[in-house]
Amino acid sequence: MDKGTLVEFRLQGHRLLGIISGPEGKKNWNLQTATGGVQTIHPRQVTFTATGGPYRAAELSTFLTEAERLQENADLGLAWELFSESQSLVTPEELAQLLFDATTPVACYAAHGLLIEDHLYFKQKAEGYEPRSASQVEELRHQQAVEARKANEQAMFVESINQALAGKPVDWQGSSRLRLEALDRYALWGEEAPERSQAQDILSHLGRPTRPEEAAALLVGLNLWKPHENIPLRRSGIPTQFSEAILGVADQLLENPPEDLDTRKDFGRLAVYTIDDESTREIDDGLSLEILPDGAEKLWIHIADPTRWMHLGDPLDLEARRRATSVYLPTGSIPMFPERLATGPMSLVPGQLNAALSFGAIIAPDGSVGDYEITTSLIRTVYPVSYEEADPLIATGEEPILARLHEIALLRRSHRHSHGAVTIDLPEAQVKVDGEEIHLELLGDSASRVLVSEMMILVGEITAHFATQHQIPIPFRTQAAPDLPPQEELNRLPAGPVREFAICRFMQRGEVSVYPSRHGGLGLEAYAQATSPIRRYSDLLVHFQMKAFLRGEAPPLSLEILKEVIATIDAANYEVVQLERQSERYWIYEYLRQRRTQPQPALVLDWMGGDPQRALVLLENVGLRQPVRFDRPVSRGEMVDLSISQVDPRQDILILREIRR
Repeated sequence: MDKGTLVEFRLQGHRLLGIISGPEGKKNWNLQTATGGVQTIHPRQVTFTATGGPYRAAELSTFLTEAERLQENADLGLAWELFSESQSLVTPEELAQLLFDATTPVACYAAHGLLIEDHLYFKQKAEGYEPRSASQVEELRHQQAVEARKANEQAMFVESINQALAGKPVDWQGSSRLRLEALDRYALWGEEAPERSQAQDILSHLGRPTRPEEAAALLVGLNLWKPHENIPLRRSGIPTQFSEAILGVADQLLENPPEDLDTRKDFGRLAVYTIDDESTREIDDGLSLEILPDGAEKLWIHIADPTRWMHLGDPLDLEARRRATSVYLPTGSIPMFPERLATGPMSLVPGQLNAALSFGAIIAPDGSVGDYEITTSLIRTVYPVSYEEADPLIATGEEPILARLHEIALLRRSHRHSHGAVTIDLPEAQVKVDGEEIHLELLGDSASRVLVSEMMILVGEITAHFATQHQIPIPFRTQAAPDLPPQEELNRLPAGPVREFAICRFMQRGEVSVYPSRHGGLGLEAYAQATSPIRRYSDLLVHFQMKAFLRGEAPPLSLEILKEVIATIDAANYEVVQLERQSERYWIYEYLRQRRTQPQPALVLDWMGGDPQRALVLLENVGLRQPVRFDRPVSRGEMVDLSISQVDPRQDILILREIRR
């Protein structure tokens, strides 16, 4: 190209004009721009070369202005109609002649600009521009109209977002609702969300970073999400409400209770103590002590009988099976049954006639089970007691029955330990959230908790023995015995949490089976859970099976069908366990975030990977086990003070550093 030639070139997607000033090396050219600068280009960047010249850089602005003036009144649609008849390629010169009645350099450049920016009438080819067919133009017009409508809706949506963030009321309807749903799913699922691109585009239009956490923050700002929205719960798909149909079934049962099919033992005035957390409303177990005519003591553990209100395969049963378990979160619970049933006629509560499945047992002097019986029952005299209330009643002997039950519980625990049971005593956090307040309590092996735990284990032993003896198909809980190191090796570890944690690492994973087998952790030859039928569907199955046998009927579920049901609910149970753990950890992290300037005392439990500078510690204030990297070797059992370097509950991040004195 000659010096002084006017060319159009592309640079970073933009069309620019320049004047050739000379070659640059063997292939490139230098040119002057309208601003007086120098730009080096490759010949492939040139998209138009003007005839005539030589030109000066000072003429570029006038040249461009004149070309734009010509384009203002140009009717490219009319030109397309005329050229489409011939179906021949169109050049800028031919279009300039038709539209401007001239082929001057400015006119040709104006025509070039119309053609290269057009996406409707002409399609660029190597030697010119091909007129599109009428059907193609119509389809493109439709696409452009759709895109224009989307762009308009997007702009209106962004405006609505800004109004809502400013506190103005907005009615989210139509496409706006769909866009909010896209943001919602992106906040939940991140890169896996099908609407990821749409959500990122919305965030970009709002001038926000396009990360999922920004979508979540926006939804919180719009009051569409709570500040602590439970993302794992939302992801799980676990229903938090019951359908109108199921609630209708519950109402019908309350209005017209079904006939009780069972012959029940009436416990009359025998005191039944229900020991639970203050906040618990699903009360599914109670304890009694009966003195027989010969002076012998007979324990009674009464388990609520929700099967009194339903039968296998009915809507309530299928709903409970779908849910598999009640869900317990720091912010509240999601019951397996509608609350009006679960906390009402299904529970053991004062002031009503309570249906139960009662387990009676005489405990031998060595703590083993002597004679036992299982019977459907009626409970009339219920005394609710919280764990906090029960502990002093046991310690002082003010309530002799509770004190005696506790003595029997200790005897039972000793018996199980003599048969290989392993009890691990590590602090466990109980987190409850009330509005903005986070209440955290460390639970230990208090007298009342030991009492309840041992009585529930006793029911599990009796249930498993009874079902095995009578060949009743039920889900059994099994666990291989831990392969513990020699006691002298354990004794070398500091007593308390360090030693308890070391033992914990040797425990085998528990399993569910339709065949009885030893539960090594509990020290029992067989074990089955049956104490929480309001909260656990597997326990409800045990009740259905056992009660049918007690009535002289065949168990409703065969072994093979039971296997299928167990497989279904096991998957749901696993998901709930993960959800509960994630939710609890989130709120413990939030608890720490609110106290991030406070030192956190911690106990070194063990090294990680054998590295004494990487350790797992127990945060004593919150009962949380957390990995920490130290700048020095630490010892098992050593107490350290830690500072919170970084904590982000939403991102599941907690980084701790030692405070060096």
